[in-house]
Amino acid sequence: MTRVKTKLDDDLSSPWFYTVCTMGGMLSAGTTHLAITPLDVLKVNMQVNPLKYHSIPSGFSTLLREHGRSYLWRGWSGKLLGYGVQGGCRFGLYEYFKTLYSNVLPNHNRTSIYFLSSASAQVFADMALCPFEAIKVRVQTQPLFAKGLIDGFPRVYRSEGLAGFHRGLFPLWCRNLPFSMVMFSTFEQSVEFIYQKIIQKRKQDCSKAQQLGVTCLAGYTAGAVGTVISNPADVVLSSLYNNKAKNVLQAVRNIGFVGLFTRSLPVRITIVGPVITLQWFFYDAIKVLSGFPTSGGVRKPVDATKLSV
Repeated sequence: MTRVKTKLDDDLSSPWFYTVCTMGGMLSAGTTHLAITPLDVLKVNMQVNPLKYHSIPSGFSTLLREHGRSYLWRGWSGKLLGYGVQGGCRFGLYEYFKTLYSNVLPNHNRTSIYFLSSASAQVFADMALCPFEAIKVRVQTQPLFAKGLIDGFPRVYRSEGLAGFHRGLFPLWCRNLPFSMVMFSTFEQSVEFIYQKIIQKRKQDCSKAQQLGVTCLAGYTAGAVGTVISNPADVVLSSLYNNKAKNVLQAVRNIGFVGLFTRSLPVRITIVGPVITLQWFFYDAIKVLSGFPTSGGVRKPVDATKLSV
């Protein structure tokens, strides 16, 4: 039994495992974000012009009436490629940092490991996403700006230089770092709770279908909680990209305290909950098809027999 655990721990720390996690993260994040592009177009327009786009039904009606159906898919390439790259970094580096920190900080509790790992991964993930996000938001809210990434990148570079691609990096970190930390921690804790309190069986004693079901339930919980935490920074980010404010402080004053937490929140919950659920499902399905177990739990190779779940 000890040899089996040691072999599994070696496999879960191998370059192939991290490659599978990175590719799984890219495919799951890129495809799910692509699928909800129309909702994302509505969301950023609600954030930039809340008086005009004040609800989901009327917002869609206004967009369709003024711009047509094709407008709902503006920015699709930025969603597919940008969030694909971000997802690869987020999931792949999270698994790497979780193993690293659990070995370097063996006496720390699991929650601190989840927070540190997700935050470390998200820093790099957002650096990769930021140039794509800078183009995507402008394309979705400024009809005459550009058609997509191909003509959007040169236009930003000509007008703002390289700094234009990372103008929103700080608010992007402010949005995604809390979201990622809460999301991964909530997911991990939810997985542990479901196995211990609801199913009352160890993960390895459940079928693959049951494990993927746990992944979906924990994923939706994690997405919903993370959305509320990250909403203020998401609203500020859209304001900055559309020149509604010159800096973060001015954007916060313009939006107001209540607006930070309520503007576009319903549409974000509509988007993020199902998206995060599908991301975790596709991600874990790819891991299972590659011969690895589903996500959840801290691995400690030097003392693997003490791990639960």
